Amino acid sequence: MRGKQNIPMHKHAFTLVKIRWYDPDGKALFAKPLWLIVMGDRRAELSLLDIYQSYLQRYDLEHFFRFGKQKLLLDKFQTPDDKHEENWWRLVALAYLQLWAARDLVSQLPRPWERYLPSVLNKLITPAAAQRDMSRIIRQIGTLSPAPKPRGKSPGRPKGMLLIPRKRLAVVKKAKT
Repeated sequence: MRGKQNIPMHKHAFTLVKIRWYDPDGKALFAKPLWLIVMGDRRAELSLLDIYQSYLQRYDLEHFFRFGKQKLLLDKFQTPDDKHEENWWRLVALAYLQLWAARDLVSQLPRPWERYLPSVLNKLITPAAAQRDMSRIIRQIGTLSPAPKPRGKSPGRPKGMLLIPRKRLAVVKKAKT
C-alpha cells in the first residue's frame, strides 16, 4: 500500500531486475548491482538484454532534453493551449534532427579557449558544434522563399469586436507539509 500523492503502487505491477557485471574470471566488476524496474502490460516480452540496452539509451534522451532546454528553447514556450505546446516540442525535435543530419557538413569551429586542445581536433561533432556552424550551411543552401515585402500598417481588429475571455482555472497551491 505504499505510494505517494494518491498513487497506489500496488495497482501498478512491475518486474524488478538485478544486473551485475563480471570479468572473464567470474569476479564482480562493481561492488553494488544495478537495480532496474520494468513496468507495463508487456514487460514479460522483454529480454534481459532488451531491458539493459533500453537503460543505456536513457543517456541519449537525457542529453537531448538538456541540450533542448539550454540551446533550443524547449521549455521556454508558454501557452495555455496544449496543441500549441505539442507543436513546439515537435519543432524543437525537428531542429535537433536537422543538427544531427548536418553533422557531416559541419566545420569544426572551436571556441577561442578550445583552439589548441588536442581533443578538439579529433572530436566527434556534437549538436552544439553543429549549431555553431549551422548559419554557414543555411547560407550555402539558400532559400526558395522570396524576401519579405512591407505591406503597410495593419488595420487591426474591426471596431466593436469582442474577444472571448480565456477560461479561468483554479490556482494550484503547494500543500502544507
